[in-house]
Amino acid sequence: MRRGKKKTTIDDIQLDSTLSKLIDGSLEVNLTVIKKILGDASDLVIRRMTLNNSNNLKGAVLYIDGLVDKTSVQDFILEVMMVEVPPEKISLAHVYEEIKNSALPIGEITETNKLDDLLLRLLSGETLVLVDKETQALSASTKGWKDRGVQETTSESVIRGPKESFTETLRTNTALVRRKIKDPNLRIDAKKIGNMTVTDVAVLYIEGTADESVVKELHARLDKIDIDGVLESGYIEEFIEDPPYSPFPKVYYTERPDSIAGGLLEGKVAIITDGTPNVLLVPALFVNFMQSSEDYYQRYDIGTFIRLLRLFSFVIALFMPSLYIAITTFHQEMIPAPLLINLAAQREGVPFPAFVEAVLMEATFEILREAGVRLPKAVGSAVSIVGALVLGESAVQAGLVSPAMVIVVAITAISSFVFPSYNMAIPVRMLRFSLMILAATFGLYGIILGLIALVLHLCSLQSFGVPYMSPFAPLVPKDQKDVLVRFPHWGLLSRPSATSHKNEKRTNGRNQSKGGSK
Repeated sequence: MRRGKKKTTIDDIQLDSTLSKLIDGSLEVNLTVIKKILGDASDLVIRRMTLNNSNNLKGAVLYIDGLVDKTSVQDFILEVMMVEVPPEKISLAHVYEEIKNSALPIGEITETNKLDDLLLRLLSGETLVLVDKETQALSASTKGWKDRGVQETTSESVIRGPKESFTETLRTNTALVRRKIKDPNLRIDAKKIGNMTVTDVAVLYIEGTADESVVKELHARLDKIDIDGVLESGYIEEFIEDPPYSPFPKVYYTERPDSIAGGLLEGKVAIITDGTPNVLLVPALFVNFMQSSEDYYQRYDIGTFIRLLRLFSFVIALFMPSLYIAITTFHQEMIPAPLLINLAAQREGVPFPAFVEAVLMEATFEILREAGVRLPKAVGSAVSIVGALVLGESAVQAGLVSPAMVIVVAITAISSFVFPSYNMAIPVRMLRFSLMILAATFGLYGIILGLIALVLHLCSLQSFGVPYMSPFAPLVPKDQKDVLVRFPHWGLLSRPSATSHKNEKRTNGRNQSKGGSK
């Protein structure tokens, strides 16, 4: 039996540097230290018990109320130690070993002798078992806090496909991925990030399919994170993305398990953060933000049409207001005469130039959009729709803006909602104002200048060493079958070369049937 060599009294306890110490041999000292460190927390539950009657050997069970499954604590720890294994049946010389090896019918039991590790496990929802005169303690996995459960995603709705989404519980999220990928090569590496929150983070990848250099680089970046707390995956995203000063996202996030499973099968790496349903995926390419998991559930021709529609909507959302400003201000000769006369008649009583009109309308719509998101669901959609209609109609009747400008802003706003990924729509909204300034200053030449700068910037970006515009720049002909167009599934037999340098074949060499069994 391991016994403390030096007896420490309760009066000698100092909280300074206590966390770095080992567990004391006195049960009362350990309990007092834990209560002092936690500030006599009201949710700390301590159940004392006698483990051996003849020698009056004491023990204690500790857990945090609300973080544990009380049924498991009651049935598999307290009841077993106090009823099924009475004190007279436990030998004094082997009390600790008997409890560890025979008395606790819990699947996961860990042993520790460090106070900081003991407190971390206690605050993570585990139940502690302490025995007097022992410098070791047992920690039983009894986590059982309330969670939201697996529900339908609210931000990435689909017509056809799974309706489940990730939750705020890390283990539930890893299980959702395991259900879809039953490959033994699926790796789940655990990490803890945050000096105070000590947030659990899991790194998922398929060994032999994912690029080893990307996995090592991701682990290195995660290990360098030094922050007091991680409350959402957005904290980690800002630490690991490169470069950090571009408006375009270099890390993909989603609430859909099927999207993460599809990314893992392509050789990418996922990061699951405890406490948030948003799971990160790297490397992230520009084309990934224009694709949806539903593209692979619909027929290939429908999926191709929808992808082309998204790309067209991207162009409209980015360039339509600036094109209207440039043409009506500098290049009226490009407008047919009947349409030019109609536009001139509409703008006759408008006191502002087209640029000011566009800025006012775009800023107003952005305010309405944010108000609709933050307002309660019962009134949010009504306020945003009614506000847009009332303000637009009132602005036209008051002569502040022309009807054509209202139409342009409305089409632009609708097009920005087509993107499957919300974090790609944000940079489009930001860059739209820059292009409007260039259009008001230099006309179409300013738009072309902005387009060239945008393309050069996109081509200069990388995500974990992978070119952001791949497979367009650099051009990879064999990967074009799943970018703008989607080939049928029997034609998608290789993984993207940008993210999977090994195990590029999706098939094991069996005969592929095209349109029925042979």
